[in-house]
Amino acid sequence: MNPVYLDHNATTRVDARVVAEMFPYFTEHFANASSKHAGGTRAAQGVLKARRQIQALIGARSESEIVFTSGGTEADNLAIQGALDLDSNRQELVISAVEHPAVLALADHLHRTRGILVHRIGVDGQGRLDREAYSRVLGSRTALVSMMWANNETGTIFPIAELAAEARVNGALFHTDAVQAAGRIPLAVAELGIDLLSLSAHKFHGPKGVGALYLRQGVKLKSLLKGGRQERGMRPGTENVPGIVGAGAAAALCTGLEAAARRQGGLRDRLETGLLQRIPDVLVVGDVDHRLANTLCLAFDLVEGDDVVTLLSRAEIQVSSGSACASGNMEPSHVLRAMRVPFGPSHGAVRFSLGHDTTAADIERVLEVLPGVIAKLRDASETRGVA
Repeated sequence: MNPVYLDHNATTRVDARVVAEMFPYFTEHFANASSKHAGGTRAAQGVLKARRQIQALIGARSESEIVFTSGGTEADNLAIQGALDLDSNRQELVISAVEHPAVLALADHLHRTRGILVHRIGVDGQGRLDREAYSRVLGSRTALVSMMWANNETGTIFPIAELAAEARVNGALFHTDAVQAAGRIPLAVAELGIDLLSLSAHKFHGPKGVGALYLRQGVKLKSLLKGGRQERGMRPGTENVPGIVGAGAAAALCTGLEAAARRQGGLRDRLETGLLQRIPDVLVVGDVDHRLANTLCLAFDLVEGDDVVTLLSRAEIQVSSGSACASGNMEPSHVLRAMRVPFGPSHGAVRFSLGHDTTAADIERVLEVLPGVIAKLRDASETRGVA
């Protein structure tokens, strides 16, 4: 029996067509893209093609607005630190309480080391941003707003267009971590007035270790690194040409997003309905009306999420007990705490994230196995309680 993989928000399988596009840049077209000879020119052409493919994916106006990085974390750091280094009169940062650790840890660091005032905007029980609190903190001291487009644990989607417009009225730059959104929903950065956007190729069937930062034409940033003039000086260092080519190839395969969302949403809804019918004391975590079609977060009372993941793995079903970046911590994730999910269920939170190769049979397999897993863990918990 093939394993059931429902952890696509953590990472995705590299598409075979992407591997085929990358392979010649390891072997035949191996030259440094900055070299001026024919080999370097061929490598540079591969980078340019990828830049245009990323441009098309996110709806940027020019390929020159794409800066390649090592992934979403570096892109987030470049956007946030680079923006805060621009104007000494604007030293306030606005983020949400449910951002990825790449943003939260950086915000904490900037506050400790540079005295940057960080406004963390809370969310309600469905993970929706407190819009009144957001409006209150924006002002003449705001340098940057950084809000994720879609939450990695719950799939809840923020109203990015509205948030960006409000930041712009206050003269602040607007950055969005779109790592989970890219390749899953239309982005259209130019139309929405977004200044900066981060993405990572391994979330949409590209290779790990490569990402990109969209930098709107006219927006200035200070580079984090010192070195050569690669990536317009924003990211010096020899380009990872095979990875960049793979990122572009993966972006080009992200077609028919609406049809894919309908299919995945149907499978996700079948999973959600079936589990709620079969298992008592379960909470659906997130905004059910505004979430990624591939994402389902459920909180099971009286169990530990890591135990659920372990037993499902033994049955060759692969899911996550929250963000992979936060694994190993027995405390409820910062996202669940910010949403004020009750203490008991929050410990039993499990994320199911579907992909383009998820099948109806995969969903039926989970519906067959998971109720027994939860019953077994709850029985064990009751036994320990009596003892």
